[in-house]
Amino acid sequence: MHAQTIIPRYKKKLKTLIMISPDSLEQEALETAKNSKSSAASLPAKFTENKYVITLIFVTSLFMCWGIALTMGDVLNKHFQNVLGLSKSQSGLVQFSIFGAYALMGIPAGLFIKKMGYKNGVLLGLTLYALGAFLFVPAANAASFGIFRVALFVLACGMATLETVAHPFMAALGDQRTSDQRINFAQSFNAVGAIVGPTLGSYFLLSAGHNAGEELLSVKQLYIYIGAVIAVIAIAFAMVKVPALTDPHDGPSDAGGVTGVRKKLFQQKHFVFAVVAQFFNVAAQAGTWAFFINYGHEVMRFSDQKAGYFMTVFMGMMLAGRFVGTALMRYIAPNKLLAAFALGNILMCILVAQGWGWTSFIALLMINFFFSIMYPTIFSLGLKDLGPQTQQASSFIVMGMFGGAIFPFIMGRIADTNIATAYYLPIVCYLVIFLFGYKLYKLR
Repeated sequence: MHAQTIIPRYKKKLKTLIMISPDSLEQEALETAKNSKSSAASLPAKFTENKYVITLIFVTSLFMCWGIALTMGDVLNKHFQNVLGLSKSQSGLVQFSIFGAYALMGIPAGLFIKKMGYKNGVLLGLTLYALGAFLFVPAANAASFGIFRVALFVLACGMATLETVAHPFMAALGDQRTSDQRINFAQSFNAVGAIVGPTLGSYFLLSAGHNAGEELLSVKQLYIYIGAVIAVIAIAFAMVKVPALTDPHDGPSDAGGVTGVRKKLFQQKHFVFAVVAQFFNVAAQAGTWAFFINYGHEVMRFSDQKAGYFMTVFMGMMLAGRFVGTALMRYIAPNKLLAAFALGNILMCILVAQGWGWTSFIALLMINFFFSIMYPTIFSLGLKDLGPQTQQASSFIVMGMFGGAIFPFIMGRIADTNIATAYYLPIVCYLVIFLFGYKLYKLR
């Protein structure tokens, strides 16, 4: 009797299961996945995960490496004026060599990274960086500004490759919701490198007299040390096992809207405006940095070495701005903070252009505080929700840095007449950045 009671009960359940359609099961699975995703999105986003920590440390060090080389170029700008007898506009070709490499290397670097991956992209960048540093040896031996520019170009190709890979790499090391925080955190160490650069440059290059032979020997020795350190970092990173990345940019982007049809890259307005904003941002940066030592020497009557050490303070202001900006982004939308900092720099440039002694010089120092978050924030905003187009987009934003190749030469022409007046020019750049942050940036 007991068996006769149980068997009909199981037959009834089996009949119910058979009546469930595959479509119903699929719909239920989709609902479950959707609820899980919604539940995960409601949790606080972590800065990164434990498995990414070692990789994150190495990638963060890359930001410091190119910060050193970039600001060293600004010391070389004044150094070559002294040793090789260049005008300010001629010395602006140092920045042309550096930022011109960014324009030419951006897309090739992006294609290489897309095919070979983030790790190999880092190794390529470090190799070119070290090679360019070692090319300073024949350049110093020949006392040739042309060969120095070739060495700077090769070195900057390495910097451009590192920069192309490092931003999306850093964005991939955790939740996309905290990608702004990770990139700004890493850029804070770029500011540390920017402090180390002029400190080393002032000590090795601006402390002696203007004897070409002795000072070019100092250049050679300095860049041998730099090349050796970069080579060691490359070897160490080659031995690091990078964990499998769940790149938040690799999934379907939100850019297609409700139709699910993804827009082409240049139909993404927030990306296009980011490229334009980065062009003007780096233009303002390159011009302001290139003639900082000249401003200290001509307006404040500092020695070149003292002005070079003040450039260390100048870069320290950028470091302070990065940490303050990263903290503020927890409470203020990144694009709104970007617009506010751009307005701050418009005011600072007006004060600097007056040449009012310490008042103007303090305003010049403050430019770097407000500049601090601009580059990484524009970069991060431009890459948001681009899905598999992220690496290609990163290449174009890096190419936008070509503004830094053009602007110092134009600013140098004015600075040859009056160094203070030249600081009116960056106001145009900061107006564009303000418009990007306040109005033009719009993420679907």
